[in-house]
Amino acid sequence: MRRPAFSIILLAVLMGLLGTSWAGSPNGGAPSPTPTPDPVPASSMGSPAVMDSLLNLMVSKGVLTTAEAVQLRGLPPGQQVTPLLALLAKKGVLTQEDVAALNLAPANATYSSNFAVLPAGNVEAIAQTSQTAAPAASAAPKAPAGPTVVAAVAPLRVLPVDAPKREGLIPDLKLGPVRLKPYGFIKMSVVHDSSLPRGDDFPLPFFLFGDSGPSGSPEFHIKARSMRLGSNFEWIDPSPKLAITGKFEMDFEGNYTATDNRNISSIRSSQASIRLAYGRLDYSFTDKTSMYGLFGQDWTPFGSSTLPNTLETTGLGLGFGSLYERAPQARGGFIHNFGGSRSVKLLTDWAAVMPAYGNTPSSNTTQIPGTDAGSNVYNVIGAGGVVVGTVTIPQTANTGAGLATQLAIGERQGADSGKPEVEGRVVMQFQLDKAPGVAPAQLIVSGVNSNRKAVVTSTNITAMPASAAAYKTAFATGTETDSERYGINFQAQLPTRFATFLASWYRGADMRFFFAGQLYSHYNNTAGLTAVATAPTIDGSDTMAYGLSNGVATIAPQNPVRAVGGFVEVGLPVSRWFHAKPTGRMGGWTMNVHYSTDQAVANDVYRVNTATGTRARSYWAFGNVLYKLNSWVTFGFEEGALSTVAVPSTTGVYPTYKGVPTREATDYRSEFSTIFTF
Repeated sequence: MRRPAFSIILLAVLMGLLGTSWAGSPNGGAPSPTPTPDPVPASSMGSPAVMDSLLNLMVSKGVLTTAEAVQLRGLPPGQQVTPLLALLAKKGVLTQEDVAALNLAPANATYSSNFAVLPAGNVEAIAQTSQTAAPAASAAPKAPAGPTVVAAVAPLRVLPVDAPKREGLIPDLKLGPVRLKPYGFIKMSVVHDSSLPRGDDFPLPFFLFGDSGPSGSPEFHIKARSMRLGSNFEWIDPSPKLAITGKFEMDFEGNYTATDNRNISSIRSSQASIRLAYGRLDYSFTDKTSMYGLFGQDWTPFGSSTLPNTLETTGLGLGFGSLYERAPQARGGFIHNFGGSRSVKLLTDWAAVMPAYGNTPSSNTTQIPGTDAGSNVYNVIGAGGVVVGTVTIPQTANTGAGLATQLAIGERQGADSGKPEVEGRVVMQFQLDKAPGVAPAQLIVSGVNSNRKAVVTSTNITAMPASAAAYKTAFATGTETDSERYGINFQAQLPTRFATFLASWYRGADMRFFFAGQLYSHYNNTAGLTAVATAPTIDGSDTMAYGLSNGVATIAPQNPVRAVGGFVEVGLPVSRWFHAKPTGRMGGWTMNVHYSTDQAVANDVYRVNTATGTRARSYWAFGNVLYKLNSWVTFGFEEGALSTVAVPSTTGVYPTYKGVPTREATDYRSEFSTIFTF
C-alpha cells in the first residue's frame, strides 16, 4: 500500500527535528566536501516553536489527541522527539522501517491509562538502542524520562468545540473515496438494585409504574447489551478549505425479541438501534474562523454538552437530573479561535430539530381515555374554586393498539405541530489550568423552544357518552389544542490538575423527551370547568378534556409540566495526587463523586393526577472508582443511591410502595463493569 502523503511529510519534519543533533556532527552522516547553505537551518528545525507547531498540526490532523500533545509539551525542550516517535509508531503512523531509518527502536510497549506518551522501560530501551547504534554521537538527544504527571480527569464531551480538520482522519479502511475509522467498546456490567419495581436493568424514578412487591422488588442483572459500534468517515474534497466528515454509531440497547427462535431466550437477545448518523461540512474562512453544517442524527445542542461520568449507560440518570438527548436535526454554527495565553475559542450554533415529546401510544396503561391509573378521575369545581365532587370517566385497558401505533410511527404530537423545534448553544472554551495534562475548560449556555399539538377526530367526539352531548354538538368536526416546550440550561466544565468540576442547571417545561421533569409532559387544566369529559387523541397516547365554563362548552387547555434540576460532579485524578508514574500500572486510577436532582413543580403534579399521589422529585448520589489497565481496558465499580419523593393527592393519599402508602422510596445500586475499547 502506498504511504499517505502526510506520513511522508511528517517523517521528513521529524528527521529535520533530529537534525538538531546530527547536523555538523562528526558521525552525523557524510557531508559533502563543500556543503551548500541550508535554507532552513537544523537548529531552527529543532526549536521549541517548530515542535509546538508540529504538535498543533498533528492534533488538527487527528494524529494525536489534545491530551497527548499536552503531555509532550510538558517534556523538556530537546527531549520530546523520542517519545513522539514511539507514540507515532504505536499508532501506526510510522512503520518500523521509518523508525529504523532514524536509528531508533520500534515502540511496542503497552501504554498507560491516562494518555501516557511512553513507558519508562521503553524509553530506556530506545536510549540503549540509540547509544548502541551510534556510540560516538555525543550530541545525540538525551533519552527523556517520559511524561512527568498523570493526566487530569477529562470531561465527557459528546459535542466538542474543535472542528474536524481536512485529512485529519487516519483511516483503517478505505472504500473508494471514503475513509473509515471504526471504533467502539465491549462492556459487561454486573448490577444489583435493592429496589427496581419495573424490572428494568437501569434505574427509573419510583411511583412511575405502580406498586412494588412486599420486599421492594430487588433485582440482579448481568448485561452486555451496552456494547457500542461505530465509525468515523471522511471524504476528501478538492477544496483545501473544506472538510467533509461523518459518523455512524449504534448499540444493542433496543427492544427485546418475540420471535419463535429467540422467544425463550429473549432477555439475552436485545436488538441493535441507531444512536448517531450524520454528515458534516466544515469550511475554514481563515486559520482562526470556520463555519459548519451538520445533517442527520446527533446529540442535541440543548443539554447534551455535559454528561455525568457514570458506569450506567443504558439510562444515564433518566429522571434524576441528567439532561440530554439524540435527535434528527439540521445544525450549523461558527467557531472562532481568539488564541492568546488561554487559547480562548468561541462556538455558537443553532439547530432545527425533530420536535419529539415522548408521548408514545404504548406507554399508556389505560389507553382510552386516560394515560395513567386514576387519571380518569376529575374534580368538579364549584363557585369560588371549591371542589364540590368528582366525576369518573370509564377507561378501557390498553390492549395493544397503542403498541401497534408506536411500531408504525413512533409518535406524532410533535410532528403534528407542523414546525421544527429550535435549539441553540454558545460555548466558550479556554485553558483554565496550564499545567501539563489538563484539558481546556468550557462554559456553556443552551436553550430550546417548540410546540406539540393534540388532535381529536370527529369520530372520537361522536363516541363520547350521552352525558357529553353539549361537547358532541359544539365540537362535531373534532378539536385541536397545543402546548409549548421551553428550556434554558447553564453548564460549566472546569478541569484542573487537582480535580475536575462539572455543573449543570436547567429550568423549563415539558422536559420529558430530555429525560427530565420527572418524565412528565403536560396535563389537562380543568380548573374552573364543570361537567368535565374526555376523548382520546388521534394517536391514542393522550386525552383531551372538555368542560363547561359559565355554561359554554370549552376545550380545557393543555399546559406543560414545569421542571427544574441539574447536577454537580467532581472528578478526582487519584494517581496524579500520589505522583504515580504515568507510564506505570498505577497511573490509571480516578474517582468521580456525583449528586443530581430533578423536580417537577408540585402545583403541576397535582394537576396531572388528582386521585392518588405521585412522584414529584428524584435525586441521585453516587461515587465510582475507575482503573484503566491500559489504553483499551477499564475496570470500574460504582455505588449509588437513587430516591424519589412523592406528593399526596388532594385528599392526602400517597402512592403505594411495598403495599403501603409511601412518601419516599430508595434504590441502593451497585455496579461493576469491564470495558474493552477499540
